[in-house]
Amino acid sequence: MNENFDRAPGAGRTRGAPADPALAVNAREGDAKASVLNQREPLRQPRSVPPFPESSINATAGLPGGDSRTLGSPLQSVSPSYTSVPRGSNDVDSVVRTSTLSASAPEFVPFGMGPYEELGYYDDNESYSESYYSESSLADTVTDFLAHLSSSPGSFESDVEEITSMLNSWVTTEDLLKELVELIFAQSTAIPNFSYTGARLCNYLSHHLAFSPQSGNFRRLLLQRCQTEYEQRNVAIRGSPEAQKKFHSFVLFLGELYLNLEIKSGKEAPNRADILLSALKDLLESLLSHPVDANLICAVKLLKLTGSILDDAWKKSGKPHMEELVHRIETVLLDATCSRDVRQMLLKLVELRSSDWGRVSFAAAASNATPDNDPNYFMNEPTFYTEDGTPFTAADPEYAEKYQELLERQDYFHDAYGENGNEEYDIEDEMDPEIEE
Repeated sequence: MNENFDRAPGAGRTRGAPADPALAVNAREGDAKASVLNQREPLRQPRSVPPFPESSINATAGLPGGDSRTLGSPLQSVSPSYTSVPRGSNDVDSVVRTSTLSASAPEFVPFGMGPYEELGYYDDNESYSESYYSESSLADTVTDFLAHLSSSPGSFESDVEEITSMLNSWVTTEDLLKELVELIFAQSTAIPNFSYTGARLCNYLSHHLAFSPQSGNFRRLLLQRCQTEYEQRNVAIRGSPEAQKKFHSFVLFLGELYLNLEIKSGKEAPNRADILLSALKDLLESLLSHPVDANLICAVKLLKLTGSILDDAWKKSGKPHMEELVHRIETVLLDATCSRDVRQMLLKLVELRSSDWGRVSFAAAASNATPDNDPNYFMNEPTFYTEDGTPFTAADPEYAEKYQELLERQDYFHDAYGENGNEEYDIEDEMDPEIEE
């Protein structure tokens, strides 16, 4: 018993058959069951297997007890991957040796694309700008510049000289000059907020654009383009909402053009274009002749923009055109069925004209300025609001008393807490004599 005992699992199974035949039969049945239970799917071999020396392979072939069968199967499954490792490296080496690629080969350019050209260095800024702008058309360049001015109107003074010098070198024919006028006119009438900047640009180009053909310079072509739009006024004011909106933008641009376009003659002071003065009068009469809300709002905007200048010019020439326009506005207030908001706008406009368009005839001193002789009397006074949100201004009777009370309260808090409101009194602590000792 002790001789055949071995602690290793399965040890002694082949040392000798058991003496009892029944035990041998049971043992064979148990081995058969164990072999059936131990059957499982073989493990997946790793992608890369370290090479085995041939001596170890040959040695395993002669192992006793059928071990060669059990060890030979994994080796057989491993051998293909083992042989594929050097084959892959050999394939890479063969591809490198037989490759026709070259580092000095010409650059590949996809179909439909031109080769890359590195921009040269320009010592002169003018030559660089000419080479840059020559790649694009006049319309693209002017449109980009106008879009830049529309988004950054404060850069007009610093950028207008550069674009003018470029246009002087570009606009050399009458067709290009007409195209330039049309581009600026379209942009100035399409965007209402650009009408002021567009009028300033037109004034600058009218004095600094060098090209002047026999048919007319930049200013003449611009006025001819405005004349074309002006002649369609009676149709536009009764047209579709889109046509009315376009016409109203033109009217406001013409008002800005009248204020900014200067005509110089010799050494005399520059004057405004009188032809625009009469055109604005006709446009106002056309707008008031068809008193719908959109036309009336446009007339109010135009008079707020140019009313004081038009009034002075007509008074200087002795023409009562402004009085006639105000009379027509009063007639519209009585007869026309306009909305309440538009009616309020017309009333405010008549009131503004009665106060000389908000201008002060003389410099009123602080001692004699009153709400009657100074329309800006309450302009610089602060506005307060009550608890229910009602505005409380200097025009209210109790404003002076309440405002003085507020100022006294602020002076009190200023003395008590300092300038920033967080300083406290500097109180010297008086210590009792007993504590001091």
